[in-house]
Amino acid sequence: MKFTKVQGLGNDFVLVNMKEVSREEEKNLTESLAELAIKICDRHFGIGADGLVLLRPSQKADIAMQIINSDGSEAEMCGNAIRCVAKYAYERGLFDKTTLQVETAAGIMVPELIIEGSAVAAVRVDMGVPRLEREQIPMTGPAGRVVNEPLEAEGKVYHITTVSMGNPHCIIFVPDVHAVPLENLGPVLETHNLFPRKTNVEFVQVLNDHEVRMRVWERGAGPTLACGTGACATAVAAALNGLTGRKVRVYLHAGPLDIEWAGDDRVYMTGPAQEVFTGNYPV
Repeated sequence: MKFTKVQGLGNDFVLVNMKEVSREEEKNLTESLAELAIKICDRHFGIGADGLVLLRPSQKADIAMQIINSDGSEAEMCGNAIRCVAKYAYERGLFDKTTLQVETAAGIMVPELIIEGSAVAAVRVDMGVPRLEREQIPMTGPAGRVVNEPLEAEGKVYHITTVSMGNPHCIIFVPDVHAVPLENLGPVLETHNLFPRKTNVEFVQVLNDHEVRMRVWERGAGPTLACGTGACATAVAAALNGLTGRKVRVYLHAGPLDIEWAGDDRVYMTGPAQEVFTGNYPV
């Protein structure tokens, strides 16, 4: 089965164009996609990735993107993956236009390729309108928005702001992101009983009114180097708390993403995407 390894700021994926999968290979795919993703994403016995991304035809958009996390669970949306998908589709000649509509489980997203010379310099994605009501996250409890609300976990109280970018995010502002024991707190907050579908967790340090630093524990993948939807949710949460303006540069381990919560209430994310290598995975 042909695959392309891609990454956006270190958040890496195994991308498979299902149009390139032969009938014989499809017959051999007897295991579930969850089991396949777990095997492929294993960094010791597989290719190694944060997730498996499948490109499929779409009746609603130019192309459809399905994302399966490294633990076999399915994600509604991924900001880093969609930038990689847009760049892949353009460079492979699947489309000759620089603005695409991509169907995801969180709705149709619109990435726009930024071309410099003949190369793709970055991808700007219309990530849609953030969902802020508690039931939209989803999160149990009384109706309304969750902004700087106390949450108790492991005997400590954390003040959280929650945002859905088609997938749930729990944002916590801290003085120093590097001091956060991410591997300990991440899984506890991800599976907290307030989040019936679990949640992504972002710890954020505000640098000034237009820059923040973020570390992330991703639902279904654990600690990753970057999270596009998490960066979008972080920018929205920072604005809601009056900590920044609505244009924010979010610094991640391997570089920044530029996020704008625009006047039309939509969130726009701009950042890089890169192809790492191609190969064949036996199925």
